[in-house]
Formats: sequence, C-alpha cells, structure tokens
Amino acid sequence: MANTTLILFGFGVLMLLLTLGVPVVVSLGLTSVLGVGLLTGSSDVAISILSSTAFEALRDYVFAVIPLFILMGEFVARSGAALDLYNSINRLMRRVPGRLAVATVLGNAVFGAIVGVSVASAAAFSRIAYPAMCKAGYDKSVSLGCIAGSASLGMLIPPSILMIVWGVLTQQSISKLFLAGVLPGIALALMFALFCVVYAIIKPEAFGRKPELAGADAGTASRDADLPPLSKSELIGTGGCLVMIALVLGGIWSGMFTPTEGAGIGALLALVLALIKGVRWEGFVEVIRETGKAAAPIMCLLIFAQMYSRLLALSGVGGTVQTFVMGLNMTPGVVLLAMVLVWFVLGMFIDSVSIILLTVPIFVPLANSFGIDPYAFALIGILSIEAGIITPPFGLVVFTVKGCINDPAVTLGQVFWGASPYWMMLLLLALCVYFVPSLAAWLPAIL
Repeated sequence: MANTTLILFGFGVLMLLLTLGVPVVVSLGLTSVLGVGLLTGSSDVAISILSSTAFEALRDYVFAVIPLFILMGEFVARSGAALDLYNSINRLMRRVPGRLAVATVLGNAVFGAIVGVSVASAAAFSRIAYPAMCKAGYDKSVSLGCIAGSASLGMLIPPSILMIVWGVLTQQSISKLFLAGVLPGIALALMFALFCVVYAIIKPEAFGRKPELAGADAGTASRDADLPPLSKSELIGTGGCLVMIALVLGGIWSGMFTPTEGAGIGALLALVLALIKGVRWEGFVEVIRETGKAAAPIMCLLIFAQMYSRLLALSGVGGTVQTFVMGLNMTPGVVLLAMVLVWFVLGMFIDSVSIILLTVPIFVPLANSFGIDPYAFALIGILSIEAGIITPPFGLVVFTVKGCINDPAVTLGQVFWGASPYWMMLLLLALCVYFVPSLAAWLPAIL
C-alpha cells in the first residue's frame, strides 16, 4: 500500500471515528497504532513503538508543567481567591460604564495568568460573575457572552496550557512562547474591555441602566450596593494571586528557574494561599481529584500525539504536503488563511489541545518553509482555535458556561449570540499578528 494512500485512509478513519463521537484520545491512538502497523507490516513493531513513545513522553520532566499549573489553578479557585480577585477589580472599575462586564474581562485576564485553561476560567466566572450581573439587571446574552468570550484569555495570557503543548510538540522554548503571548494577551484584554465600555455607552439598557432594575446613575448604577465590604480575606486572596503571578512568571522569564520549576513553585504558593484561606482536607482531596481529571486526558493525548508524529515521519507525509503546497505557488498569506480556517472549523467541534495535536505536526513545517515567524504563527494558531471554541454548533466554552449556571431560562443560542463579538475580535487580533509579527516576536527576541 502506497504511503499516500495509507495516510489518506488513516485520515479518513480518524475523521470517521471523530464524527461517530469516539473520544479524540481513542481515535488518535487507534489511527496511529493502526497506521504504524500497516507501514511496518508488523503489529508487534507498532506496539513496541507505542510503548517506547509512552515511556519517553512520561519520563520527560517537562510534562510535569501541565498538571502542576492545573493544580495551582485548582487551589486558587477552591480557596475563593478568584472571587476576591473579581471583587477587587470590580471595586476599582466602579466608575466605568459596563463595570461588571469590564471586571469580568480583567478578572479573566488575571485568573488566566494563574490557571491557563479557558474552560476553567469559564466555569469559575460563570459562578462568580453571572449572579452579580443578573442582580444588576444585565441582559443575559451580554453577561454570558462576556464570560464565555473573555475566558479565551486563559489560553493566551501565560502560563497557557496550549502554549506548553505547542512548545513540547515543536521543541520551542516554553518560556519564550509565554513571552510571545504577553503583548497579544494584553491587547486582547484591552479590546474586550473597550468593547464592553463602548457597548455600555451605546446600549445602556443591556448593562443594567434600567431605573426599575438598577437605579441607573450615568451608567454606573448601584456602584457600591452589590459590592461586599472590603475585608482582610479579600486583600489576602487578591494579593496572593498577584504575588503568585509575579513570582512564577518573573522567575521563568528572568531565568531563575525553568517553566516546570516555576509551575512547582506556583503550586506550592497556591497551596499556602489555600491554607491561609481556610481550605481543609476535603477541599484538598477535591483539588487533587479535579487536577487528575483535567491533566490525565491531556497526558494521554500527548502520548498518542507523539505516536501520531512518528506515523507522519515514517510515512513522509509532511514532506509530501510541503511539496504539494509549494507547487501551488500560493502566497504565505493564502496558505496561512487556509490553516486558520481549518483551526477555526475544528474548534467548533473538538477541544483546543486535540486540535493542536492533530494539526501542528503538519502545519509548523509548512509555516517554516514559507518563512512565517514561529512565535507569530503559534499565536495566530492559538487565537484561531480559541475563536472556534466559542462558536456554534459545539463551542466547548459555551457549553461549559451553560452547564455551570443554574438558570433554565438561558438558552445556548443566547450564549452563542453574546459571544459572537469576542470570536470576531480574536480573529481580528490574529490578523494583526500576521501583519505585525513583532507583537509576538519582540519580547522573545529582546529577553
């Protein structure tokens, strides 16, 4: 069987399994093992390669960065520090139109610098911000769209699980990828916040300025009525989060420790914060359980992704695709547009990590051959994928938001509609990074 025919067959099997609803980790594993077996003509060789791949993947200490960052985020969420952070930002924004929406965006930006997972941010702020917005009379579509859209900041602002996975697959420096995400992450947060402010000025009734609901006062109705009194616990929670971010990211970027060591220090600091905030044994058990539930699938995906990469290397499909695309004489912009469309469409159906594992082994060599800056390309990919996971029909973050709120009157359509401006801004920023690659490449170059 010719290699090209075999790869087409394997890709068809993979798409069929995904369409039938088979989990990505199972689909990717079966396809990779089957493909290597057919290429080598021996199932024993395929099993042997799989076992060596799993051993080499899991023994590399760099992979510990994923569960450690997830553990850090779980401790922060469980301790109530995320709520303290939201209340503090809310208090600072009390004279800004659309205050609660802006506080949600900025809260997600800071919380994303701790958690690094969009779904975790969406779940946390669905429980924290949505009740406050409902109390202030916000339109449900506006509030839920803001929560779902701003949750995407968790995958862009470092530390990001997607950046870690991207760095592992491409052998790029994870700390430099973190640096590449800083300016685009800040720009995206400012775009989201500015949108909320302008929207609140243009359509104030959607932001709680109905007198019968919120006693509107120049767009900042009931500024302090829905804020709890400033407490020592809130100061500890907010201060702890900011210190944790500064120490972890500052230590990584200054070269004091590696990303894995930084993740370990962050998890330790989060544990101390949780103890100070009163988390006890039952809470610790729940944190470990939730960390395992989140990290185990990613680790399994990484094993089969490396198996998938070996299948591509054995078959030579990367070189075949590169030769084919180069022969079409397309410009780098057209090739990149095709990749963005693939990422965007896949984001509608499967999770972000799976998309990276499926596409990066093929797309990155192609981008390199066209001379696209590797850090700009990574940011464009992550932005495109994040845009996809908040769009219909199966946006994962939207379903997370819907599942975390206790409001049967809310429909998925309302969340998707409210989130639509945010995925448009994500794609707009991806376009900006393409035309101004220094947005992503400048900080990694000078530090």
